[in-house]
Amino acid sequence: MRFGMDPKSGKLALGSWDIPMPRSRVGRIAIGTGLITGGTLGFLPILGFWMLPLGIIVLSHDLHFVRRRRRRATIWWQRRRQKPNG
Repeated sequence: MRFGMDPKSGKLALGSWDIPMPRSRVGRIAIGTGLITGGTLGFLPILGFWMLPLGIIVLSHDLHFVRRRRRRATIWWQRRRQKPNG
């Protein structure tokens, strides 16, 4: 499974899906910010909490502090999943 921005094609890879993204940095930041804003309103119909992680993935391509936080969360999640029960 692939997740994140593909630097060669400029598309957002979500598993087997490839979503085209704007080539401009400002466009990607606007889309990421919009997704996070819409995700905070996830209790409304149509909008959903699924937009939060998607916005973070989009923003992590251009903003180093978001990328750092996303990597830390990914490492934490992987270690948590690999921890033996007992």
